[in-house]
Amino acid sequence: MAITKRLEYRVNVLSDKTLEVRTDTIIEEDGVGISKSIHSHVVVPGDDLSLQHEEVQTIGNAVHTAEVIAAYRAKIAALA
Repeated sequence: MAITKRLEYRVNVLSDKTLEVRTDTIIEEDGVGISKSIHSHVVVPGDDLSLQHEEVQTIGNAVHTAEVIAAYRAKIAALA
């Protein structure tokens, strides 16, 4: 009887390049799922990506350009 834990990541890129990150933690016994929990968080342009999963870092580094970060910060400043 082998119990394993694995993580699955899903990343959605919104129009302002904010990343919606969903992490599924799946517990399996002999290859059969017995438990699943879901955690979601958001990564906005300009956030530190160094603590994110490698997949999230790759996507963030591709879409969070200097122009995108500046536009996002300007949008937030206009809302304040």
